[in-house]
Amino acid sequence: MSIKRHPTRYLGEEYQRLVRENLNWELRELQGANEPVCTVDGREVIMLCANNYLNLSTHPKLVEAMIAETRKYGAGAGSDRSISGNMTVHEELDRRLAKFKQAPASLTYQTGFMANEGLIPQLCGRGDLYVSDELNHGSIIDGVRLSHADRAIFKHKDVEDLARVMDEAEKHEPAYKHIWILTDGVFSMDGDLAPLAGIAKIAKEHGAGVYVDDAHGEGVLGEGGRGIVSHFNLSREEVHVEMGTFSKAFGVIGGHITGGEDLRNFAYNKSRTWLLSGAVPPGVAAACIAAIDVLESEPQHVRKVWENREYFIKALKDLGFDTGNSETPIVPVMCGESKTAKDLANFIWKKGIFALPIVYPMVARDKARIRTQLCTKHTEEQLDKAIEALREGGKKLGLI
Repeated sequence: MSIKRHPTRYLGEEYQRLVRENLNWELRELQGANEPVCTVDGREVIMLCANNYLNLSTHPKLVEAMIAETRKYGAGAGSDRSISGNMTVHEELDRRLAKFKQAPASLTYQTGFMANEGLIPQLCGRGDLYVSDELNHGSIIDGVRLSHADRAIFKHKDVEDLARVMDEAEKHEPAYKHIWILTDGVFSMDGDLAPLAGIAKIAKEHGAGVYVDDAHGEGVLGEGGRGIVSHFNLSREEVHVEMGTFSKAFGVIGGHITGGEDLRNFAYNKSRTWLLSGAVPPGVAAACIAAIDVLESEPQHVRKVWENREYFIKALKDLGFDTGNSETPIVPVMCGESKTAKDLANFIWKKGIFALPIVYPMVARDKARIRTQLCTKHTEEQLDKAIEALREGGKKLGLI
């Protein structure tokens, strides 16, 4: 017996449920460049929720490089890199990135999400195991789901629990052929760091691979912004895949992986997202190269974002805010309930501060927060205005 169906009614019903439960995203329109002070929905506001940590998206060297390469090569590559779209500028970007990372090889993808979704499903298959931090990014989770490998979870940043999971894995019959440990480098909702040195030590004991997603550490952590592997002074024999993105601190768009030559060769032959998607426009690749140039020649950008972070988080802690476990320029303002986070975001919005509430399912139901993100070009005056708005809103909502 057939049932009466409507093909799309449930879409609206689900959206209305999200609205009722304060779980919906509300899109705002950025009407100009992404700068510390910008126009959003017709209002001049202080931008406090951008991934543009070093403000490179408007750096003249990046803008000029993008324009020049676009005029030289055109608006697009015209094909996938695997077919006829592999331009000189793409190969140059791969080489420059590997040199910057002080590694044998790198491979750039169209986005960071596509790097995880393309490579992770290929590293492990049936008879293999993925071991993943419980708070890993959704792109890692989706990448694991696309594989046929077994899966295990270890408690967030808990090296002892990771050791327990790995010891249990060694009892599996038949023995796993390959085991990979997956972790974010900087956890994007809390701003805390993975204990990468401890993870690498356990991996070595078990002959396992280490895959770190350093999307939010790229350009911020390590010597001159070289990332989390540099931050912990680890080698490419200890961390086998360092994944990153050009769309955050680098100020452009794109993803990448860094490791050995074998990794690069394997990745571009096996990653469907790389093989079956058009190459990034040549202007984008040129801007990414320019971003590397800036990081190598203008170290003040990395220093300044950390100075701003220290100034801001100290002020919030002095006021009595819970800033979670932040160790980076991502500074959460913990609110608890989703409605409280939304109310605080709306309050500071009216005061000229743009920062987003992060609610379930992005975080646990009782862990909603405002996620603030510091950048290089924030002035003390701008930060003081944001601090004062949060102070007023926090008192009104009983958070401090």
